[in-house]
Amino acid sequence: METLKTKLRQLKLAGMVKTIESRNIFALEKKVTYIDFMELLLEDESVNRSANSFSKRLNRSKLDTQKGIDNFDFNYQPELEKTKILDLAACRFITEKKNIILMGKPGVGKTHLANAIGVEAIKKGYKVLFLHVNDLIDKFNTANADGTRINLMNELTAADLIILDEIGFKKLPSESIDDFFEVIRKRYEKGSIIITTNRNFEDWGAIFGDYTMASAIIDRIIHHA
Repeated sequence: METLKTKLRQLKLAGMVKTIESRNIFALEKKVTYIDFMELLLEDESVNRSANSFSKRLNRSKLDTQKGIDNFDFNYQPELEKTKILDLAACRFITEKKNIILMGKPGVGKTHLANAIGVEAIKKGYKVLFLHVNDLIDKFNTANADGTRINLMNELTAADLIILDEIGFKKLPSESIDDFFEVIRKRYEKGSIIITTNRNFEDWGAIFGDYTMASAIIDRIIHHA
């Protein structure tokens, strides 16, 4: 058995390594055919790879697994249409390259909902990135300083969904506005964005310190929202 496990490890079939002993006992007891035995092992391998893929995507996303749809208190926000939120959580908007804008006062659950939709997207096999806008700015500052801007931009554009949290929490530094616009521009009609903000679009000119740039950003966000 150990020789067989070694060969399975060499072939990177970790799922089979985990279950081959128990499957072998089961097969002997139930007189399972060779074909059925192989199907069981292949199913174990598939399940193991799916679980590993989910874990990797979840870790990279920076999402909080404690903030899901199932523990969002819709009674606290009765004006929210639960059926509409559940429809968004089905993640069809990602396939359609559409955006979601969650706008409202602080403390109403925007971040929780955005996070919850992101977790559902991970479950469905999508690549997701969750970023507070301040963290995005910090990432660009670092990338611009150490020459890794292209790598960062590739990461931001490769994700099926990015969640930008708390736009308008504070005014963006002038040197960061071009970076922010570049993210929106590159994802336009190519990937979905969820934005949470406590500021109306009328205020975005002041947030960005550039009304023309703010208008260009808003146009690209709401065109497919």
